[in-house]
Amino acid sequence: MITPTIAIVGAGNMGLTLLRGLLHAHYPHNKIWATLPSAEKCDALKKQFSIHATTNNVIAIKSADIVILAVKPQILPSVIHELKPSLQARKPLIISIAAGVTIKSLEQGLGEKGIPIIRSMPNTPLQISAGATGLFANTHVSASQKKHAESIFLNGGLTVWLEEEKLIEVVSALSGSGPAYFFLLMEALMEAGEKCGLSKDVARLLTLKTAEGAARMAFQSDDTVVALRRAVTSPAGTTEQAIRVMEEASIRKIMLDALMAAQKRSVELSALFQEKMDAL
Repeated sequence: MITPTIAIVGAGNMGLTLLRGLLHAHYPHNKIWATLPSAEKCDALKKQFSIHATTNNVIAIKSADIVILAVKPQILPSVIHELKPSLQARKPLIISIAAGVTIKSLEQGLGEKGIPIIRSMPNTPLQISAGATGLFANTHVSASQKKHAESIFLNGGLTVWLEEEKLIEVVSALSGSGPAYFFLLMEALMEAGEKCGLSKDVARLLTLKTAEGAARMAFQSDDTVVALRRAVTSPAGTTEQAIRVMEEASIRKIMLDALMAAQKRSVELSALFQEKMDAL
């Protein structure tokens, strides 16, 4: 099977993470292109990874079989406008990691509905190979293209394919933004530990290790998280009292409201992106 050439348009934080994942999986260096805004950064990237790097997006995608759009959503309209002729002519697989940018918007921006497009929603733990990515493909994406796309993100964690594009917004709210929720919970737990008498360092270490241990147990156990929680929650014990306080504070409603707010914002960003595309 021929190894596809991959172009990462915008090798910023997430683009660079995908690049590292590809190289860690021994992807051929000469089959990877990346773009950055300055010649100095391109030179540094070429020197560090021995890949092709350029400031010119059109050159980068010239021979690409897979184009990963990894630029920020506010920059994406101008990038699509710039790449439109090349993408129309060659119809490579396009993978977008831009939040709130629908396939319909991408198709309209490209002026072409026959281009294979995959929307993806990775999260930042991809940087340490512990990420979670949601994927949705339009009808022009072949089975082999799906497999190639999945392998790109599997280098950084797990992937899930979605049956409806609108579920990408839920993934964005759940796992895309999710690390911040857990960081906030850890932050609050550390602060509580300090107020109860622990030193800052001890509160931090105990919080982080407890979070890591709970996540690992949930992954490795055949039990549900409900069963795991109940196993820790002895009747009339200390944990039961803590859980009662959280439940009385409506922690489940808080999480539902948080996800719905994030999901709503994702939809709003989609509308804003469409306005920018229409203005071009």
